[in-house]
Amino acid sequence: MIKALLAGAAALAVSAAANAETYAIQAGRLIVDAAQPARGNSTVIVENGRIARIENGFTAPAGATIVDERSRTVLPGMTDVHVHLTGTSGQPWYAGYTQKYSNAYSTTVGLTHALEMARGGFTTVRDLGGDTSSVIAVRDAVGEGRFPGPRIKVSGGPLSIIGGHGDAATALPPELAAAVNEAHLSPSVCTGVDECQKVVRQLAAAGVDVIKIMATGGVLDPGAMGLEQHFSDAELKGIIDMAHSLHLKTAAHAHGARGILAATNAGIDSIEHGTFLDEAGARAMKAHGTYFSATLLAFSGVSRLLGSGKLTPEMEAKTRMTMGVWGKGLNLAYRNGVKIALGTDSAVAPHTEANKEVALMVEKGGMTPRDALIAATKGGPDLMNLSGETGTLDPGKSADLIAVDGDPLVDPTAVQRVAYVMAQGRPIPMKGQ
Repeated sequence: MIKALLAGAAALAVSAAANAETYAIQAGRLIVDAAQPARGNSTVIVENGRIARIENGFTAPAGATIVDERSRTVLPGMTDVHVHLTGTSGQPWYAGYTQKYSNAYSTTVGLTHALEMARGGFTTVRDLGGDTSSVIAVRDAVGEGRFPGPRIKVSGGPLSIIGGHGDAATALPPELAAAVNEAHLSPSVCTGVDECQKVVRQLAAAGVDVIKIMATGGVLDPGAMGLEQHFSDAELKGIIDMAHSLHLKTAAHAHGARGILAATNAGIDSIEHGTFLDEAGARAMKAHGTYFSATLLAFSGVSRLLGSGKLTPEMEAKTRMTMGVWGKGLNLAYRNGVKIALGTDSAVAPHTEANKEVALMVEKGGMTPRDALIAATKGGPDLMNLSGETGTLDPGKSADLIAVDGDPLVDPTAVQRVAYVMAQGRPIPMKGQ
């Protein structure tokens, strides 16, 4: 036990020493704030894991590690507010029942995907829906510097109605479903305000950062309940009020228009997916200051499974229905002035493709490249109350930055060409290094 503690202390000491190093990151083009004009030749000085200052031209304090990105654009790291680190894309719907993956194994998968997200330019991610103990372990291991990756926030298990999008027993025969529920393998399935508030308290006690609600049905569930509202208005409000009383943000998986509107009116902090958003929902989101995370990449991921035998007939039908309105919800939200944060739902599509979301926000959602980049860098931090820590390269903030080939203010595909990443003052090992 003492040896383990000493080893842990040594690992943290190594991490602290790495953060104490001074870096001079030389940029041919520097975007301090995606909402502001870019600067020319500049040097970002990083000390003790934070941005100390920005100097004109290419400079370097004595003894600093020089990072030569003179041919590239340096900008704030991106934030993805909707990922699933412990999931893997391309899996059949029944994989969770047939593959004997332990929570410990899921943690190792999560660490692998966290590194992939960082290499793709994401210095902060929010895991919305994974085994609570596994995602907390991933968050804490990366946060302590034991493994490379982005800053991570987690929801743990999402709240679901019986038979809803988060009910693991939905696709099982009645006898097996009863056994699953008896074994409490779906601990976040709840009914009624009191029971649901108890689940929120349990998740808060476990140490999550946000509460996720399956406010509507989902595409990738075998249930036939559809994509509209699941929890009652009273249940939604009870869940959200309890979460807020515990100083936790809330996020609603919501596809159908009525479910989006109900969650928004109940006080949800963000709508995830928002596929069938209508004018009433967009106006309500604008009025409430609710954030929108469109997860456009997920449509790309799930479409690849059509006809593969990896989806149930109900999933296939729902996929084809949602593909017909790909990006329309985001476009409506954008035109109504709704606040937007980048989210990908990575694990539905590969984590290595997450940085394609910015281009999809332009192509499918009708956003300008600048506004898409603002959503990718500043939207998530604002949603998660992290704007004082990340999202811009202002002095004093955490050294969360990336270097890319091209100018992402005019070319949204530039963020797909990531050459260098620093997350919380730690350089991320890139492929081939």
